[in-house]
Amino acid sequence: MTYQIETARPYAYTLPKSGIALVIIDMQRDFCEPGGFGESLGNNVDLLQKIVPDVVALLACFRELGLSVFHTREAHKTDLSDCPDAKLKRGNAKLKIGDVGPMGRVLIDGESGNEIIPELLPIAGEIELSKPGKGAFYNTDLEALLKLQGISHLVFAGVTTEVCVQTTMREANDRGYECLLVDEATESYFPEFKQATIDMIVAQGGIVGWVASLEDTIAGLGEAYGH
Repeated sequence: MTYQIETARPYAYTLPKSGIALVIIDMQRDFCEPGGFGESLGNNVDLLQKIVPDVVALLACFRELGLSVFHTREAHKTDLSDCPDAKLKRGNAKLKIGDVGPMGRVLIDGESGNEIIPELLPIAGEIELSKPGKGAFYNTDLEALLKLQGISHLVFAGVTTEVCVQTTMREANDRGYECLLVDEATESYFPEFKQATIDMIVAQGGIVGWVASLEDTIAGLGEAYGH
């Protein structure tokens, strides 16, 4: 029997018999908590904090059903050798990548601020990837790991919708993965950017992928894999 999330946009999202994974993008302290890099750029991190319960619920569903989970963090090496000058120097933020902030060096692997928020910490069997770019496929082992597990369908959550989430979805789409974004489980510092990104994803018959509500996604996953 084929299971679908009937209410997904732009049309029903078909769930595979196997080979689906959750990808949670960059739910790290530097972006989501006060005192981090996101706030140093002048952003209101409360907007990102509000999605935490929904991401927790989505993650709990995947865990209960025994489905694959990947977590990403935007992170650079301590010597910044994987951070291009163009990225390092861009902007007029009070803190730049590698500078010392309230939670340690900004966006540096191993620093306190670079950790995933406590509510979403990976557990045994889940894969955590540090990525030096916006997209999770760039300069990481993600594609090899997905192929190793036979993954064909990806469900996305995390932040920010228009930057790292969308970039990764586009990378995945180009590689042939069927991508679904869970509406309540993603957010931007700019709500209008989130909406614009969703509109772009589902435009032209789902040119990048699908979008569905948290409730309907959990229900569909339960029907497909809960037996």
